Amino acid sequence: MTKHMSDRRTFLKTAGLLTAGAALWHPSQLFAGSAGAAKKKSGSKKLELAWEDFQGIMKFTFTISGSSRTTTPIVITRLTWDGYEGYGEAAMPPYLGETQASCHEFYKKVVDNILPKFDNPFQIEDIMAAVDKITTNNTAAKASIDIALHDLVGNIFGQPWWKIWGFNPKDAPYTCYTIGYDASDDMVNTKIEEASWNKIIKVKLGMSEAEDKRMINLIRARDQRPIVIDANQGWKDKYYALDMIHWLAERGVEMIEQPMSKLMLDETAWITERSPLPVMADESCQRIYDIPRLKGAFHGINIKLMKCTGLWEARQMITMAEQNHMKLMVGCMTETSVAISAAAQISPKVIWADLDGNYLLGNDCFDGMKLVDGRITLEDKPGLGLTKKPGIISI
Repeated sequence: MTKHMSDRRTFLKTAGLLTAGAALWHPSQLFAGSAGAAKKKSGSKKLELAWEDFQGIMKFTFTISGSSRTTTPIVITRLTWDGYEGYGEAAMPPYLGETQASCHEFYKKVVDNILPKFDNPFQIEDIMAAVDKITTNNTAAKASIDIALHDLVGNIFGQPWWKIWGFNPKDAPYTCYTIGYDASDDMVNTKIEEASWNKIIKVKLGMSEAEDKRMINLIRARDQRPIVIDANQGWKDKYYALDMIHWLAERGVEMIEQPMSKLMLDETAWITERSPLPVMADESCQRIYDIPRLKGAFHGINIKLMKCTGLWEARQMITMAEQNHMKLMVGCMTETSVAISAAAQISPKVIWADLDGNYLLGNDCFDGMKLVDGRITLEDKPGLGLTKKPGIISI
């Protein structure tokens, strides 16, 4: 292990212990005079987990390179301790390889084997390390525990996590709004109109050359806002991919995500070296241990909570990426305001944000992070700043 890595881990461990220690001594007074703790109910000083299935219904059919869907299976989690509660979420598009049933099995293991070992929620690092060891995968299920933990602890502190971490909310970027591929010109135009409130458009490409160029030409015929592209590993040849990137750059595109398969790292590095636009890793970057091998192959990384197991690891990924002089983006699946509000907490540290997942749903079950003229607005509310909408979920 290098001294660089050792120093970083020592710093993160120490910072986590100091936060946990302060919370254990005076959690409700840790930030006296600010937002104030969330309302406390009577409750047990045992960490208790509940969960409920939820089906996210999308406003439009969502098509990317290789698949289309109209719904996303989701599980909402709730952790309670000493009268406080925190909510989390596992959102599982098909390519993630998780299901509501697999989440249920995972949660049972958490309830039986992990939570009884901890008498408070402040030991986030240790709790998540134990959760992570249950299985190799199940990253969305793990994220739902992590997000609920952060919401719970933030509610006890009476503070949002962007403030606990010392981030400046004025640095939060505009989010893009995603337009998936559609074979109908009329539907593409409808989606452009749906995105009219936003400053940046994200377009899903990776189809044929004709279809990819058709999508961009349709948008540019009526809209001159900046565009970012997610090719979703759809381009198969590095020369073709580089030609497409040059063509896109001439049409006001500002960034490219994952132009080629995550298995084609050498080809992607060749593209990145020659690209006129930043090239960001999406599918290639899942967890923190992916970052070192991506340096040089991409200009930066897209952090998604459902892939990296939640906010605890996401915060560490930011530190490692910055130390490696890599650009940062935060993204999402099709998620409710629970996971979107969690991801928004780290948004002041990124250049690009793709946190429109809750806006793509027609049945969001929470209120949370707000967009003002397309910009992420971080409010001074405890935890993740969530309010459960009445009559949708029961937990």
